[in-house]
Amino acid sequence: MSFVSVSFLLFLPIVFLFYWTMQRQLKLQNICLLIASYVFYGWWDWRFLILILITSLSSFFSGLYIEKARNRRFYLISNICLNLGILAVFKYYGFFADNLNLLLSQFGFSLDMPTWRIILPVGISFYTFQSLSYSIDVYRGKLPATRDVVAFCTYIAFFPQLVAGPIERATNLLPQMLSTRRFDYAEAVDGLRRILWGFFKKLVVADNCALAVNQIWDDYTDANAMTLLCGMVLFTFQIYGDFSGYSDIAIGTAKLFGIRLMENFRLPYFSRSIGEFWRRWHISLMTWFRDYLYIPLGGSRLGTYHTFRNIFIVFLLSGLWHGANWTFVVWGGYNAVLLAMARWLWKSGANTDERVGVRDLVPVCFTFALVVLGWVVFRAESLSEASGYLQRLTITLTSMNLGMPVYGKVAIIYCLLLVVIEWIQRDRLCPLHLDGCWLGRYRWTRWLVYYIVFMLMFFGRGEEQTFIYFQF
Repeated sequence: MSFVSVSFLLFLPIVFLFYWTMQRQLKLQNICLLIASYVFYGWWDWRFLILILITSLSSFFSGLYIEKARNRRFYLISNICLNLGILAVFKYYGFFADNLNLLLSQFGFSLDMPTWRIILPVGISFYTFQSLSYSIDVYRGKLPATRDVVAFCTYIAFFPQLVAGPIERATNLLPQMLSTRRFDYAEAVDGLRRILWGFFKKLVVADNCALAVNQIWDDYTDANAMTLLCGMVLFTFQIYGDFSGYSDIAIGTAKLFGIRLMENFRLPYFSRSIGEFWRRWHISLMTWFRDYLYIPLGGSRLGTYHTFRNIFIVFLLSGLWHGANWTFVVWGGYNAVLLAMARWLWKSGANTDERVGVRDLVPVCFTFALVVLGWVVFRAESLSEASGYLQRLTITLTSMNLGMPVYGKVAIIYCLLLVVIEWIQRDRLCPLHLDGCWLGRYRWTRWLVYYIVFMLMFFGRGEEQTFIYFQF
């Protein structure tokens, strides 16, 4: 089930009403959420439920054994191998089989590994990492192993963030599943505002950008420089509107049920350095890699060489996490190079808590340009396609083959609107939270803003597109 489907708009209020009729009955609330989450996930294909059940139960029981058994490390490693093994088979088997067959053929060997095309379960990368964090945190003693299997399965399958994050930590979400929840009107209203803003970013910004980006990429071999640049920038806003829009809807939906999810984006395109960008973009994934891979490898404590090595390991694996394609690996390597260079030239990036102002325009634009270039590789179907796109851009720029972009004029307007709104409201996680803003002084001005955004969702929306991160 997708957030932008009619079925979800019917599903959500039904679950909401059933859930709050069970207020102060924690076990029944969790059962309600668990059933709703399995219905939500099984809507795509009921067979996907088998895998999430295996992941949930293996992690639940491994937590119990890790806490009590003498050979704690054995149970931790067994659970990690099982869950990463499932992920590897369903997401990476075809990729590695193809590449191994190709590599051996270069030396005259023929292995002929079967290259099955297995359906990739939606969200498997997200809930696998979420389950691993629980086992590791129990092993580290950061939280006790839970004995409530319903609460634990709800933690793994909680439907708002199940298929595209944020990737929650057991230390944050699981205690909420084990605590009594009471309806909070202010939180619910704030959640609805967040959902509305997420729908705007997805339906109006991302889907309009997607239409233009697809047309430009289909015809890039004949496009001029301005059209190609337009395609790069519009994809930059497409993936931001698509992914952060999903996170906004997820966070807002969770608030309707009295649950707080972690923030996943903090205005990443206003970053003043590449390091700051990665502290603002897909926060749940990057902090996961930081806490469970980068720091255990030594982080930046063991000297320059080890720091750079750890950066490359994290970003190459982060690229591979996004998909079984060399484009993602190269994209991860590109960002690792940028981050290593930044750390070499400057000891640290900009402070993310510091307010971004007009004085930061130059570093913000420079960082944005570097990010845009990287998204070309991310968007391409193959390395040859990425190379062809950039070669065509170079040729048309040097030959001064300029001119107005052929596609995307409407999408550009919506992107500019998004930038202006987020810049004005850059101190707020949700720009539609108007308290303290001059537009929020009167009830009628607040409702006028909500009405305009709501109307744009209907009359300014683009052709419906699947969320990009569903494929990861």
